[in-house]
Amino acid sequence: MKKEMLYGNTPCFLGGKKVKLNKDNIDDRDVLIYGVPWEGSVTWGDYTGCELGPKVIRLNSARYSGYLPELDDMDVLSHYQIGDLGDVDVVPADTIETMRRIEKFASDVWKTNKFPVAFGGDHGITYPIVKALSEEIDGKVGIIHLDAHYDNYKEYEGDLYARSTPFHRIYESESVRNESIVHMGIHGPRNAPETGKYAKEVGATTISVREVRKAKDLAELAGQAYAIASKGTEAVYLSICSDVLDFAFNPGGPVDGNGLTSYELLELVHAFAKLGIRGMDYVEVYPQQDTNDNSSHFVSYAVLYALAGNILREQKG
Repeated sequence: MKKEMLYGNTPCFLGGKKVKLNKDNIDDRDVLIYGVPWEGSVTWGDYTGCELGPKVIRLNSARYSGYLPELDDMDVLSHYQIGDLGDVDVVPADTIETMRRIEKFASDVWKTNKFPVAFGGDHGITYPIVKALSEEIDGKVGIIHLDAHYDNYKEYEGDLYARSTPFHRIYESESVRNESIVHMGIHGPRNAPETGKYAKEVGATTISVREVRKAKDLAELAGQAYAIASKGTEAVYLSICSDVLDFAFNPGGPVDGNGLTSYELLELVHAFAKLGIRGMDYVEVYPQQDTNDNSSHFVSYAVLYALAGNILREQKG
C-alpha cells in the first residue's frame, strides 16, 4: 500500500494517516504524532541541526512495521491507529512566540484525549507541552525525565528557554509537583555542580546512570521511579533526551559517554508505559551528525515500545 505523505517526500510516522486537529479525521486515531522543529540557543559551537529531527525521524520510520516479536509477538499497529499532525509552525529567532505556539498546539492535542508523541527539536519544547497538559487536566503533572543532563540551568546567556533550561522553568511553574520529578539516567561531566544542587533544592529525585546499571531488575526500578512521579499528581509525562544513551548507541546526539544501552532505555520506556504515561516526547536528535541516521531510526523503536506498554496497560484495565 502506498504510504501517505505528510509533505514533500516525508511520510507520516510509521505509515500513519495525515490528520488535522479539530477535524473528524482524528476520531479513529489512537495516537497523535507531531513535530516541533525548533532549535533555540546553541550551547556548543556549531553543534546544531536538531530542528531537522522530526523530518528525518519520519523518513526513517518508513522502514518499520509495528511488530515486536521480542514482546510476545506484539503487533502495535494492529491495536493502534496513528495520526500525524505535522509540525508546529515555529518562528525562527522568536523564542517567546514559538513557546506560545507550542503551548497552544499542545493544548489542542491534549484536548483530544489521544496518546500524543512529540518529536524535537531541542529540549526547550518540553516546558510548554507540560504546561499545556497541567491546564488541561486541572492538576499537577509528574515527570519522568530520561537524560544525561538535568537541563535545569536558570538561564543560558540571558535566554530563559534554551535547551539547557526547561526544567528550571518547570521548577518555577505551578504546572508540576516538583517532588514528582524524576531525573533519570543522569551522568557525566557536562553537568555543572549547580544543576544537581537545583534539583535537590526543589525536592526532585535523581536516579543516576550507575543506579540504573546496578539495578537487578529494570522493571522494579521503573516502578520505584513511577511511584515518585505519580504521587500527588493527575498525570505522568515522559520526556526523553537522546543523550541519555551512550554515544555508542546515539551517534546522532550530543557526545556523552557512560550512558544507557539501547536495551536499557527500551526496557524502561516499556515499563513506564505499562504503568501509565499520559504522553511523551523524544528530543535532541541531530541528523547532520549521523551519517547512517542510527539515532533517528531508534526513535521508532522507543515509540513502539512505549505504545506496546500502553496496550498492555489497557488490556489489563
